[in-house]
Amino acid sequence: MTIKQLTDEQIRTMTLEEKDRWWLENCYRGDMPQLTLRSALTGMIIGGVLSVTNLYVGIKTGWTLGIGITSVVLAFAFFKLLSRVGWGQEITILENNAMQSIATSAGYMTAPLISSISAYMVVTNSMIPQYQTIVWISLLSLMGVFFAFPLKKRFINDEQLPFPEGRAAGVVMSNLHSSDGGKDGILKAQILIFGALISAAVELFRSEKIMEHLRIKFLMLPEHWDDFIYKFLTPKILGTPLKDLTIRWESSLVMMATGGLMGIKVGASLLLGAIINYCFLVPWALSEGIIASASYKQINMWLLWGGVAMMTTSSLYAFFAKPDIILAAFKRKNSVKKKDILHHIELPVSISLIGIPITGLIMMWLGQIWFNIEWWVSLIAIPLVFVFTLIAVTSTGLTAITPGGALGKLTQLTFAIIKPGDMGTNIMTAGINGEVALNASNLLMDIKPGYMLGGKPRHQAIGHCLGIIAGAIVAVPVFYLLIQNDISRITSASLPMPGASIWIAVAEVLAKGLSVLPDSTRIAVVIGALVGILIEFLNRRSQGRFPISAMGLGLSFVLKFSDCWAMAAGSLFFWFMSRHFGERTDSKMSAIFRDNQETLCAGVIAGGSIMGIVLIIMETIVLA
Repeated sequence: MTIKQLTDEQIRTMTLEEKDRWWLENCYRGDMPQLTLRSALTGMIIGGVLSVTNLYVGIKTGWTLGIGITSVVLAFAFFKLLSRVGWGQEITILENNAMQSIATSAGYMTAPLISSISAYMVVTNSMIPQYQTIVWISLLSLMGVFFAFPLKKRFINDEQLPFPEGRAAGVVMSNLHSSDGGKDGILKAQILIFGALISAAVELFRSEKIMEHLRIKFLMLPEHWDDFIYKFLTPKILGTPLKDLTIRWESSLVMMATGGLMGIKVGASLLLGAIINYCFLVPWALSEGIIASASYKQINMWLLWGGVAMMTTSSLYAFFAKPDIILAAFKRKNSVKKKDILHHIELPVSISLIGIPITGLIMMWLGQIWFNIEWWVSLIAIPLVFVFTLIAVTSTGLTAITPGGALGKLTQLTFAIIKPGDMGTNIMTAGINGEVALNASNLLMDIKPGYMLGGKPRHQAIGHCLGIIAGAIVAVPVFYLLIQNDISRITSASLPMPGASIWIAVAEVLAKGLSVLPDSTRIAVVIGALVGILIEFLNRRSQGRFPISAMGLGLSFVLKFSDCWAMAAGSLFFWFMSRHFGERTDSKMSAIFRDNQETLCAGVIAGGSIMGIVLIIMETIVLA
């Protein structure tokens, strides 16, 4: 199925009205089923389940992953199977698109749980009630919807920005629902399910409590492949055992698959940083008494400052080194206002014009009574959302990279100036700006395939709201089950949450200044900041050929060695396999590692993450 699109010349020369008319005549699919009961329920179920995947990966790495393509393949395969056994019809391409809008919305709305929400609870030493978290992150997501859809007209209809990940989802759906009977889709589904089952099985057999409960402990896999070494000897660096330095190799496959999605450059940078940190810097600091004990939390709190500085300066440098993106966000093309020929299918702008101030007022009120945010601070925060959203959407639309790191630090810096010394206000108000901007950008990424395939924008708007409900009622309760009303579990070894650690660190520095840090960490901040700028400068000068990623290197300062090693090993494995089998076009291995690497990695992550969450809950609550 060929996707029709305008040429670059047409995009430059045609007016918005001409583009809309062309789309209406060439792409729009009319009343083809889209937001049906089955697509809505399927999207909410898949989105709810995959939101747990994002939660798990976010807890481990601080990142959230796009789940659009995973949900598309799962829904296609499920309804394909039902149709073959005579229990219904296959899902249409637009039903699949509506379904992925719901599922991705559910996945994205989990981001505050592993960043601003967790950071706020730590710095204030107060547990936010579960119902407050559900309401707050739902309002943030809803605000993102209200901002996203008015911007659709400009960034997608008029300027036709590529939104690369969204375009990829559109191409996948087009291929799945092609005239060949969806053979490629069946293969993708088989690969995804196979990866998920293998990863889930590995997680299950790694659980000592579950294996003992089932009385099959003889089948148990070691939690770390190096466990057998410690039966005979305890290797050390400067007197500290390697296992206390987190220099281990976990048997889990989830982080390896995450590395497969990163690419070899980021993976190698993670490994380089992990070796520098855990083989040299940390053993030295422990031997000198700079770090009080070899607990992961102590090590992490000493290490993260240099990494935070590196990620902050590199992301800010990369961001401001492209002033055209910032300026483009505020430019408007001159056009004569005419009647919108798509008014019958677009989401009315009046919805956003009414929804934004109402949602903003509710957030101002709740922010004051729940989080002690003075009303005038929120009054400043809400309008700033528009500025940061414009910048984030422009960057995402052009590069598929949402500058979350830069925007998060910018917003924290902004509110440190507006309300100095108040870490709770700093985090929650910055969370409003950062999370809404990220949500709106990611939602536009998911609106893109609907535009490509000729769907109704109103249906996607409703779908996004359904996804918010699904994510809130699934991910938030799971999150609270994991932390068990114990704030000390946040940023612990079992729930590291590096994203929250970074928010906390930045808030503390902005509140008190660098003088509160030990000399060693202040030096690390300066060195990390300079290294971040240098690496990003070299990457720009070499057009990306410089072999080190500042974000990957910086991230190694806030992750355990075992996680860095697993992701590096995964990136190396998938890089080698894709190169080795890349030219063998008729090979099954080539079909997996060249054409379906992302599908395999997504399956492994989904299966292992979901099983990992289930096991954590069972081990800490059911079998405790």
